[in-house]
Amino acid sequence: MLEVFVDAATAGTPKVSAVGVFIKGEGHLVKWSEYVGEMDNHMAEFTALVKGLELARDLSSQMVSIKSDSQVAVEAFDRGFTKNPKFKPLLEEALRLSEGFDYCFIKWIPDSQNRAADDLARTKLRAHKKK
Repeated sequence: MLEVFVDAATAGTPKVSAVGVFIKGEGHLVKWSEYVGEMDNHMAEFTALVKGLELARDLSSQMVSIKSDSQVAVEAFDRGFTKNPKFKPLLEEALRLSEGFDYCFIKWIPDSQNRAADDLARTKLRAHKKK
């Protein structure tokens, strides 16, 4: 099984964000991050979720455990629904990607257990801000 840790970092005015994905398991160790531009933290968390699922798909795994410290993203993914229309396209994409796995589930974890993905996102955001 792959463990897929996803997180986002957001700062500034206007709000700018970066996302990080850390994947381990099945002989894989993936560290990925990207600056994603102007968006609030919740949007960035959904963006990280989608990217984590895309990266897991590319590793051809059939069992994926997604871990996130975003209660908003975790609850929306679990329910398969969000009231917020701006999150809906990203949630729908995450749900579509999850259908490609035999088993795919998500779990909320505290920040302290999501350090790897958090560090990736924060490092990318700091690097962008220095430009």
